[in-house]
Amino acid sequence: MWKLGSLNVDGKAVLGPMSGFTSSGYRDFMKPFGVALSYTVMTSDLGIIHNHEKTNEYVHFGDNHPTGVQLYGSDPETISKAATIAMELNPDIDFFDVNMGCPVPKIIRTNSGSALMRDPKRCGNIIRAIKSKVDVPVSAKIRLGWSLNEMNFRDVIDELQSADVDAICVHPRTRSEAYSGSPHYDLIEGLQDEMSVPLIVSGNIYLLEDAISAMRTSRATAVMVARGGVGNPYLVTQIDRYFRTGERLPNPKISQQVDWCLELADFMIKEKGYEEAMRKFRIYAPKFIAGCHKCRSYRYDLAVKSKDMESLKEILYDIRDKMGDMRINTYGRIDQDEPPHSS
Repeated sequence: MWKLGSLNVDGKAVLGPMSGFTSSGYRDFMKPFGVALSYTVMTSDLGIIHNHEKTNEYVHFGDNHPTGVQLYGSDPETISKAATIAMELNPDIDFFDVNMGCPVPKIIRTNSGSALMRDPKRCGNIIRAIKSKVDVPVSAKIRLGWSLNEMNFRDVIDELQSADVDAICVHPRTRSEAYSGSPHYDLIEGLQDEMSVPLIVSGNIYLLEDAISAMRTSRATAVMVARGGVGNPYLVTQIDRYFRTGERLPNPKISQQVDWCLELADFMIKEKGYEEAMRKFRIYAPKFIAGCHKCRSYRYDLAVKSKDMESLKEILYDIRDKMGDMRINTYGRIDQDEPPHSS
């Protein structure tokens, strides 16, 4: 158990926000696997203020707690106003998170996301403004800096802590690196010991060993699972169990992956409707067998031929019949399609 401000968080596995993926249905699906803390997808402060219908959907999340609304913006007054409106729309919001790490150009152009890393004082002022308007914890998600030549994450952390931030998530890449290469966990070695608030680490967590290594190096309080959990929900269970008991659970069987894939399909249909869910599932479904040896043709079929539940089930049942007792092995390391973007 650890504290995010006034919140009690029971577990080390945090579900990261991913644009286009971390919907309410996806969060509800992932929760029973051992998710201790969730975020909504990154939400525009101006979208909330101007009552954009789609944006307003992001601040509602049912009974899945604790869940925070992740905001992005560049102006302290505007983003704090958005937080106030969000609380009026949904008084059950558990906390807010400010995205100060997204490297996507359209976000950078608004001076939001990673662009904020170039102005540490503004980062602190944003947190102060939000905390002055709402009575829930406020966290922030950052990167190492703008580039390898402009790494100022410690300056940003100092400003955030001076603003009474409640937790900080660090993705140990720079903005210029985006999602390429390996995260620089060596540069945040022992970082938690230098901080007065909980540290959450994020970046390339595809296997249990990745989480263990990241936590040991940084001495973080928790670890964020984002891209590595898409199609591999049991990774969250492995992380949760290890940090509770020290037990290393084996990777799941393909038969389990098939069952979970179909379970997620049901969640998505209930949330988004049949047609939209089936379109999105051409992205989700292949990832459930991304660690399956010699399954490239099946992944192609799931991406191209699974146009409805009948065809999806037909392909998945064939996979289960032929190799259901095999275990997923090197998930996330082979034949991956372009992953969803997280900050």
